[in-house]
Amino acid sequence: MKRWQNALISPDSTIEQAIMVIDKSGLKVALVVDAGRKLLGTVTDGDVRRGLLRHLPLTAMVHEIMQTSPVTSRENQARDELLRQMNQYGIEQIPVLDGAGRLIGLQTLQELNQPQTLENTVILMAGGIGSRLRPLTANCPKPMLKVGAKPLLETIIESFAEHGFRNFFLSVNYLADMVKDYFEDGSEWGVNIRYLEEDKPLGTAGALGLIPQEALELPALVMNGDILTRVDFAALLKFHQQHRAAATMCVREWQYQVPYGVVNSEGHRILGITEKPVEHYFVNAGIYVLDKPALARIQPGEYLDMPTLFNQLIAAQEATSIFPIREYWLDIGQHNDFERANKDIYEAGF
Repeated sequence: MKRWQNALISPDSTIEQAIMVIDKSGLKVALVVDAGRKLLGTVTDGDVRRGLLRHLPLTAMVHEIMQTSPVTSRENQARDELLRQMNQYGIEQIPVLDGAGRLIGLQTLQELNQPQTLENTVILMAGGIGSRLRPLTANCPKPMLKVGAKPLLETIIESFAEHGFRNFFLSVNYLADMVKDYFEDGSEWGVNIRYLEEDKPLGTAGALGLIPQEALELPALVMNGDILTRVDFAALLKFHQQHRAAATMCVREWQYQVPYGVVNSEGHRILGITEKPVEHYFVNAGIYVLDKPALARIQPGEYLDMPTLFNQLIAAQEATSIFPIREYWLDIGQHNDFERANKDIYEAGF
């Protein structure tokens, strides 16, 4: 049983410190307590991401994002009652309090239930040429380049498998046989792998039109095969379902500081001057969740990029959402990215 004491933080902690506790404890929650161990609030992965969507800095205090009235339980509460509460409120952890409101434990869904296998399909886009990484990719597909001791694509598959995903499609084109010969049917990794073979490049979404419809009854996760990340894929799927979106896009926050004083004007009049402002943007991180209505728009054999698909959904007034990534993420597109990945992989928890 994981030690719930590892999840304790003080009310003067920062959001960054809360993230460290959430990740290192493995309990997916930070418990905010005072000096007498009275529970003041909780911080979950979802609370952190909602703070990121508000562009809160990681140096902000944890009270900016914590839940001040979390669901709690009493000591010796029955397992069935705990599971009912978790199901009712859509939560995975319940702090246990004594009669004086002091924290004395933590009940988690993971410990109450056996690990669950997720039937959702995972599609990994592994057919690109990787021209910016030549000559490394002259005789090897980019996803099969070794990052650390194993191919990048193997690390990606293992990461999804850690979260309970078992059903995979690999979209292949360039040097496809190298991918197929290495992974075969996936049984060596305890997963089921099938292949989408493109006769021609179909874009970042077009290959999805080749998947049998019966494999897409549940929301599908799609990811570019050149990304090294520690994203919590199960949390991503849960976020998508909670927001009832037809499509969810993972995003990273990107900042740019204008190196000059920016003049705001109206006609010839100066309204104000902002010195070297910092602009904040969310950029596409190459990881998606798509529901059946979104997937149904993709026609077999037709070229389609993922941004175009999202624009089509938006134009049709389908619900779309963004999932902010706070975990490690690196798009391995160029030589310096590849060199960085080979250094980071030993430090980022892979």
